[in-house]
Amino acid sequence: MGQSLHLTASDGHTFQAYETIPTDKRLGGLVLVQEIFGVNTHIQATADLYASLGYQVVAVPTFDRIQKDVNLGYTEADMKTGFGLMTDLENLPHHPVMLDLQAAINHLLPFGKVGIFGFCYGGLLTWRSACQLTGLSAAVSYYGGGMQNAFDQIPLCPVLAHFAEVDGYIPLASVEHFKKERPEVEVQIYPGHHGFNCDHRGAYLGQSAQEARTKTLAFFAQHLAH
Repeated sequence: MGQSLHLTASDGHTFQAYETIPTDKRLGGLVLVQEIFGVNTHIQATADLYASLGYQVVAVPTFDRIQKDVNLGYTEADMKTGFGLMTDLENLPHHPVMLDLQAAINHLLPFGKVGIFGFCYGGLLTWRSACQLTGLSAAVSYYGGGMQNAFDQIPLCPVLAHFAEVDGYIPLASVEHFKKERPEVEVQIYPGHHGFNCDHRGAYLGQSAQEARTKTLAFFAQHLAH
């Protein structure tokens, strides 16, 4: 089980993240970037899972500057609320959420190498982090809507990107174009739809989720090893 972690960004914004610490040998640090549904039970369970595998994980509440303690489910109403929060966050000048993600990275750096991974909107923020923030050794994005159109950005660390074959938010043609423009990024495409990794959603596809997790863990093991 995780615990509350008090962090302060470089502009003075303070927020409470969710941190899980491994009980055995620490393999590295991971910043976990939520979907549009907040640091909800699924994100907390994901943090706990990776901690059980040896990683110190900090799940960042990326909507904190808009609304604190966001914890949504996956109904149509929750989806509408989440999209609204994402839109409000994207409209803030200079994308200050990146400062919050940097604060989480800085917290983990004293303990070893740090990676970042995120889902959906968190996948886009993961891509931005890989291209803009300091201190990262690896980044893994899951169906990061919008990142496929941000191929003009250049990653500063190794990046693995997971996409679904059928995604109403991310056309496969745009993924193929991203692969062509950013050949240094490892792109994997799986059977299923947007959200295939989340076992709280109807789109969950266990085989694809497990395959992606296996590749994610191998990627982090390769790049975060001391």
